[in-house]
Amino acid sequence: MTPSKPGNPSEGKPAAEEQVEVEAAEAKEAVAQEEAAEAVAEAPETPAEEKPKRARRARTKGTPEVKEAAKAARQQPQTVERPVVRAQARYVRTSARKARLVCDLLRGKDVHEARAILAYSQRSVARDWAKVLESAIANAEHNHELVGDDLRIMTATADEGPTLKRFRPRAMGRATRIRKRTSHLTITLTPKE
Repeated sequence: MTPSKPGNPSEGKPAAEEQVEVEAAEAKEAVAQEEAAEAVAEAPETPAEEKPKRARRARTKGTPEVKEAAKAARQQPQTVERPVVRAQARYVRTSARKARLVCDLLRGKDVHEARAILAYSQRSVARDWAKVLESAIANAEHNHELVGDDLRIMTATADEGPTLKRFRPRAMGRATRIRKRTSHLTITLTPKE
């Protein structure tokens, strides 16, 4: 079906009625345009700086608004960092595996409890751990002015050190290697919450 034209006899409407409908639609459009123009004229003009800028991907990194927002986001979660005190004993003549059996008992404990564990431990490496613990407490008191009894063990690690290689004579003229392992003991202390 083709669009109707004024005076088209195939449509069945008289040309005068169709002309009236077209004029009414045009009048409505004109009124709507006038109302929109009045609304724009009544709105207060905003300065050019306050108008929203069209965001472009390449320019958003360097704009002052983005920099201020990033700076504010970094500043909001102001968490107070607690001091961390460290002491280390290097080249201790025990294997790291044996030292880890004791350091697993110390991790997360407070200083008073760790001293008790080391005092009553049957393992010989416990004496080395006790020395490192006392050194860490002394570091906290002297260097960071913390109270020694208000500390807890944050981390305790036993890392492998260099291995001393020695040889033992064996039967039929052979020799076997003896590995004298060493380890590095580290304790990190932090104040209790």
